[in-house]
Formats: sequence, C-alpha cells, structure tokens
Amino acid sequence: MKKSYTDLGLLLLRIGFAGMLLTHGIPKINLLFESPIKFADPIGVGETTSLILALIGEVIAPIFILIGFKTKLATIPSIITMGVAVLVVHAADPFGVKEKALLYLVGFLAILLMGAGKYAIDTSKKR
Repeated sequence: MKKSYTDLGLLLLRIGFAGMLLTHGIPKINLLFESPIKFADPIGVGETTSLILALIGEVIAPIFILIGFKTKLATIPSIITMGVAVLVVHAADPFGVKEKALLYLVGFLAILLMGAGKYAIDTSKKR
C-alpha cells in the first residue's frame, strides 16, 4: 500500500509560509494608528493605501491561507505584495536582500497552483 503525504505537505507549506509572513505583517498593524501614517509608497497609490494593501497581503490573506479558507484566492494578494517587494521595492538591491520576498513569492505561487489539500476548511465542507 502506497501512502501519499501530499496533503500533509500542503498543510506544512500553508502553515509555514503563511505563519512566517504574519510575523512581518502583524507589526505593521500599529502603523495604521500613527498620525500621519508613514509607510513606503512603491506603486504611487499613497502611503495609507499602500499600508492597507500590504496589510491585506501580509495579514488578512495569510490568515485565510493558514486555515485553508478560499486558499487559492487568498494567495493572490500575498503574491502581488511579494511581487511588488521583489520587483519594485528591492529592484536595485542585491539578490541577498530580495531573496526573502522571492522565497515567499515562490511558496505562495506553489500554494496557488496546488491548492490547500485535504486539511483545510474548504475541503472539509465538501466531505
């Protein structure tokens, strides 16, 4: 009998990447309560909007990914956030500086392509 650990691997991937990204996003929540808000504006939409978009990509979406709720859809804001980090914010930086954002980008792309696996809220509704 052949055992497949794919679903366990997907759970580990979701928990690992989403949990670690939360450690970058949660401290940014405090920035919402500063006056005036001071945050980078890499795509020219304003500091407040950039902060809100970063919080969606680094807090809200990872929570959904972590629990496996609308997982494929939830990866999109995180992928966009990490894409902006790699291609805009750290564009001129050496590879070692942009490597962390690139690793997150690759991890969330893998989750987008493979889905949440059976250990997810989405999957439990289908059973």
